[in-house]
Amino acid sequence: METLETEKLFSDGKPLLKPISDHSGVVSVLLQPYQWLQMLCSRLNLSFVLGVVLVYGVNQGFSGSIFKVVTDYYWKDVQQVQPSVVQLYMGLYYIPWVMRPIWGLFTDVFPIKGYKRKPYFVVSGVLGLVSAIAVVVLAMAIADVVIDACIATNSINIRSLAPDIQSLCMVCSSAGALVGYATSGVFVHRLGPQRFLFFVIKGALGVLAFSPATIVLLGFFIYEKKSSTVPIQKNKKDTDGLGVAVKGMYKTIKYPEVWKPSLYMFISLALNISTHEGHFYWYTDPTAGPAFSQEFVGIIYAIGALASIFGVLIYHKKLKGYSFRNILFFAQLVYFFSGMLDLMFIKRWNLTLGIPDSFFVITEESFSRMISKIRWIPMVVLSTRLCPLGIEGTFFAFLMCIDSFGQLASKWSGGFVLHAFGVTRHEFGNLWLVILIRNILRLVTVCFVFLVPDSDHLDDLVPSDVLPKNESEDDDIKLLLL
Repeated sequence: METLETEKLFSDGKPLLKPISDHSGVVSVLLQPYQWLQMLCSRLNLSFVLGVVLVYGVNQGFSGSIFKVVTDYYWKDVQQVQPSVVQLYMGLYYIPWVMRPIWGLFTDVFPIKGYKRKPYFVVSGVLGLVSAIAVVVLAMAIADVVIDACIATNSINIRSLAPDIQSLCMVCSSAGALVGYATSGVFVHRLGPQRFLFFVIKGALGVLAFSPATIVLLGFFIYEKKSSTVPIQKNKKDTDGLGVAVKGMYKTIKYPEVWKPSLYMFISLALNISTHEGHFYWYTDPTAGPAFSQEFVGIIYAIGALASIFGVLIYHKKLKGYSFRNILFFAQLVYFFSGMLDLMFIKRWNLTLGIPDSFFVITEESFSRMISKIRWIPMVVLSTRLCPLGIEGTFFAFLMCIDSFGQLASKWSGGFVLHAFGVTRHEFGNLWLVILIRNILRLVTVCFVFLVPDSDHLDDLVPSDVLPKNESEDDDIKLLLL
């Protein structure tokens, strides 16, 4: 007896996955990830899949996780900064991501040697290799925009694979974070936060130097169809292309089908005020908190990253067929309840119930990260469905810019609330009130879910007349689909 992983067929009549023999359930389960990757490589091009692995897995997941842990300890133990001030500083980290539409315009409008994606991977990688840490963040943002443009193009051309593409991105990001978190706590403990931060930043000897180097390589091997346009009156053509892109963005965002879900994505991120630094200071405080060690903090985050992979699997296997509105409604509601576990932990009710701190915090972190991933993936898939072909790199970057503004607002508003309630390096008496306010705001977000369309990833959301027909330009930006 044979079963198919899914009954959906492509236009060529081939199934998404090959038939799997039923004689061994364990073997079937083990083979499914390999067959899924094989299917994505055959439909989307191997170099694209490797690009996602490098940008999301190495560049964002691994490097970002190490950066997060080491900077947390650096601000707390070396600089001895208040948690509310740290959140203000960390909010600045999102500024290069807020500038995403600029990078998107460059990749859509200004090709280099006939290519609109490949050269910008090289540029972003070189920036990361030769620059200080501030420009490394800029380089990561540029690489992120370029791969996102490729993702948006493929999601538009093969819309049935949009959830699979985002699942691949999230799995790579979580897997990279798992490795980074699992090792960063040990490094911080062995070297100390200041020495380890110095080790990371120096480049040639630092861990993060590997990340931009892989982006440079990506720029050379990722496949892209070269533009066949003859470079006559190049400046005029670039100017005209820039005008078309800006007008297209303006025309698209005016549609209610576009601005309403975009507004919801901003609200859902901005109202979820960040209390991370307050939590982290309390985690590691030897008097008021449980005084977790540096290694154990890394383990907490690593297990949370593993749980986020399970969140991706749940979405991919069980939820991707449901409408965006239904998924986000229930995910946001469960997200509110997951926040109540934080409140229980801060009040130490887990000890009253006889649950050890270590077990409770791992459970809470795992559940929260899993729900966060289930909540985030449909918003990104929805963003790809809102992008008109032709300016998909620019418009997807614009939507992600809105998300970055939401995350920036979350960081800074969370820092303001921590400061207003007197949460400091050693004073955590009102931290539970801050957590309660955050949870109430999460529940309030549910009231805005009506802004999200009650449709799935196969439905048309953007009117077909958003942009004028220009098939030659569309051909220039498409990646080869095997």
